[in-house]
Amino acid sequence: MRLTFFGAARQVTGSMHILEASGLNILVDCGLAQGSDEKRMDNYEMPINPEAFDFILLTHAHIDHSGKIPYFVKKGFKGKILCTGATSDLCQIMLLDSAHIQESDAEWKSRKNLRAGFDRVEPLYDTEDAEKALTLFESHIYNEEIYLNDNVKIRFVDAGHLLGSASIELWCFEEDQTKKIVFSGDIGNLNQPIIEDPNYLSYADWVVTESTYGDREHNKEAMKTTARANKLQEVIEDSFSKGGNVIIPSFSVGRTQEILYLLRHLYYENNFSVPVFVDSPLSVRATKVFSKNVLGYYDDEAMKVFSEGENPIIFPSLVTVTEASESKKLNSRKESCVIISSSGMCEAGRIKHHLKHNLWRSECSIVFTGYQAEGTLGRRILGGEKNVKIFGEDIKVNAKIVELEGLSGHADQSGLLLWLEAFKNVPKKVFVVHGEKETAKFYTKLINKKFKFEAVCPEPYDEYIL
Repeated sequence: MRLTFFGAARQVTGSMHILEASGLNILVDCGLAQGSDEKRMDNYEMPINPEAFDFILLTHAHIDHSGKIPYFVKKGFKGKILCTGATSDLCQIMLLDSAHIQESDAEWKSRKNLRAGFDRVEPLYDTEDAEKALTLFESHIYNEEIYLNDNVKIRFVDAGHLLGSASIELWCFEEDQTKKIVFSGDIGNLNQPIIEDPNYLSYADWVVTESTYGDREHNKEAMKTTARANKLQEVIEDSFSKGGNVIIPSFSVGRTQEILYLLRHLYYENNFSVPVFVDSPLSVRATKVFSKNVLGYYDDEAMKVFSEGENPIIFPSLVTVTEASESKKLNSRKESCVIISSSGMCEAGRIKHHLKHNLWRSECSIVFTGYQAEGTLGRRILGGEKNVKIFGEDIKVNAKIVELEGLSGHADQSGLLLWLEAFKNVPKKVFVVHGEKETAKFYTKLINKKFKFEAVCPEPYDEYIL
């Protein structure tokens, strides 16, 4: 087996790992790079042409893991895309939404170029490419053994990060012996709303593990549902008392549904009813997918609500917004409200309009609930910048900036180490990926210090014979 690292090597986004095994070319994840990672990835060329791959194995639906699939199809990929059923359902909406964003961005850049006398800009891929990609998806259940050929089999195991997220076990039978490699995908945080905790694996010859929070710990007390909900209520009450809005930049898939779970808790347990708007067509569609994919994915707490005939992410004061005209009306409302909108890192989508109208207002609050990658607008705001540019306009940051702890979808350092500790054998090597450069290097050193096995932190194009 030959393992080559490409995307998310000393980077957080754009996950792509290439495995050549028993005559197969396999790509594990096919993600879009975002923020500063996108600029760095522009300098790299794919080591293998997309048309040469036989399979794409997808750990979960987030765009930094799935978002480049339509581009691969555009460039000739005709193989199968294997994932869980919930991941497939989420990709049905996310990849079409991503294609729309690619087309819109290209159109905007083209108009700008044409006015300056330059050529039109072609989108990375379009809706037709995304639709063609969706025909290649093949869904499987957790723990099912799937043979890619006579000598290679895989299994998806619940990673507890997102609805349908998985770690991937891969066995390769070569030279009269069996070799096993495990790809962690994104390892979930413990006690997340709605979904199960991650499953742990006990054996591997090689391990590829994420390291997003490899250098820090989450606030364990803040992770409890009641604590998270009460903190959110405090922020809302503070802004509403001043006549302001609460703006929550949120990933459409996963994080938005977790926030709705907390707001539903406040509605029924604290008798706290405020107008809540989910302003994102993708978020609305994703919430429907979450409502459909219940058995095999929801945790006991969410299943209890579901078994009582209720939906754990829906409540009476919730309004979903899909039309652009209705979205614009939110920024002229006189009554305070909570607006949940994507994208989570504030790089695209309707959230930028809501930030433009609310960020300069001292009575408003901006609540961040997820990881903000280096170079993104969200990272700059959360990092304390006093002025930012949105749609070419300088906006002063006067609003209260809040980071809601306990809602991270990623395991912290302790959670990552707990996942590694579950391996009963000593792997030949552990490859640390999916973390900012210094974080990944720090976590690699920590593994080498704490365990008996060797950990390395690969760079793009690094290649290993297994």
